[in-house]
Amino acid sequence: MRVSFHGAVREVTGSCHLLKVKDRHGVEHQYLFDCGMFQGESLCSDKNLKPFGFDASHVEAVFITHPHADHTGRLPKLVEEGFNGPICMTHPCAPLAKLVLEDAFQIMSEEAEKCGSSVLYERDDLIKTFSLVKGVGYHEEIQPAPGIHIYFHDAGHVLGSAYLSVEAEGKRLIFSGDIGNDDVPILPETEPISRATAVVCEATYGHRVHEPVSERETKLKAVLEQTIVEKGVLLIPAFSLERTQELLYAFDRILETQLHTRIPIFLDSPMAIRATELYRHFKQYLTFTTPVLASADQDFFSFQNLRETLTVEESKSINEVPPPKVIIAGSGMMSGGRIMHHLRRYLPSPTTTVLIIGYQAHGTLGRRIYEGAKQVRIFGKEVEVAAHVAAIGAFSAHGDMHKLTRWLTPEDGQIPKKIFLTHGDAEAKEVFATHLRHTLGTEVIIPTFHGEEEI
Repeated sequence: MRVSFHGAVREVTGSCHLLKVKDRHGVEHQYLFDCGMFQGESLCSDKNLKPFGFDASHVEAVFITHPHADHTGRLPKLVEEGFNGPICMTHPCAPLAKLVLEDAFQIMSEEAEKCGSSVLYERDDLIKTFSLVKGVGYHEEIQPAPGIHIYFHDAGHVLGSAYLSVEAEGKRLIFSGDIGNDDVPILPETEPISRATAVVCEATYGHRVHEPVSERETKLKAVLEQTIVEKGVLLIPAFSLERTQELLYAFDRILETQLHTRIPIFLDSPMAIRATELYRHFKQYLTFTTPVLASADQDFFSFQNLRETLTVEESKSINEVPPPKVIIAGSGMMSGGRIMHHLRRYLPSPTTTVLIIGYQAHGTLGRRIYEGAKQVRIFGKEVEVAAHVAAIGAFSAHGDMHKLTRWLTPEDGQIPKKIFLTHGDAEAKEVFATHLRHTLGTEVIIPTFHGEEEI
């Protein structure tokens, strides 16, 4: 087995790993694990337009860990360059990935028109991509060639997320995708590894330990109470998949059992609204910390205060509602979407709170605001940041140093011979690599871009 790394190497985004593996007859095959978009900068940049580093027409199949754009966003480009095989993902992942790719294409097309640059792919490539998608079940055996076995395992990151195991050549290689946080209130726990020869592991938060999950709702309630007292605006930039649904679930619990208030909570994201419908549809894949399905409405994402603003006109009408109010809108890194309009309007007010609940990549507006910028540029104009900025790490969809270390220790007690760290900033990977070498006593490798490693 040989694996090469074509994204999420120098940064968090762009996951794309090519596996070359021989079947029992000695014939070599090529499979791709994730095909993500580089994020954290304008889509008008040429980073996503650069060559993959391999021949797309030689790839026989693609295996997708979960629907986020940094793991799926370049799939149509792969198709445009000659890929014509199956794109395998779990059954819930398939419609969510379609939602993500359609949204990404719309944003890309708008930005390309503004920049006068080339688009990454055409709509026909997007349509063909959807036609190649094959839904599979967790633990369903996939045998793309004699003696090569591939399985999906629940990663507990978002609905339908998975880590992949490949058994061939007498070895077992695991691709982590994104590993979920502990005690996520609406998702199953991450499945443990039973055994592994080597692991390609994400390191997003490999350098830190999240605050206790028990503080998640406590801190959210405190921020909500502060907003009510100050008659302010609570802005929550949230990723449409998972983070938004966790927020709605948390607000539902808080308003039902702890804080009785009529403050309006706007879900101002068409993509999040549509994604929430898919969460309802695939509820059999979810778990809950309270018996929400036994409630009167049997709906864990709806409550009296919630107002969904699907259309542009409905979104604009939020401005007419006096504070206090809560606005949940995408994008999670504040790099586009409806949150930009709200930031421009409300950032200059000291009674505004911007609540950050997800990773903010380098180069994004979200990262600048998180790091304390006093002035930011939005829609070509300088905007003062007088708002209070808060963060709740326990809402992270990624496991921290402790969670990833436990997950990297297989149930059979045999530590993987090699661990390859991807999907993390340089500092996070260096700190996590040192920690793993000391704690697990194994070889830890930080791959190079387009570099190839032997398993």
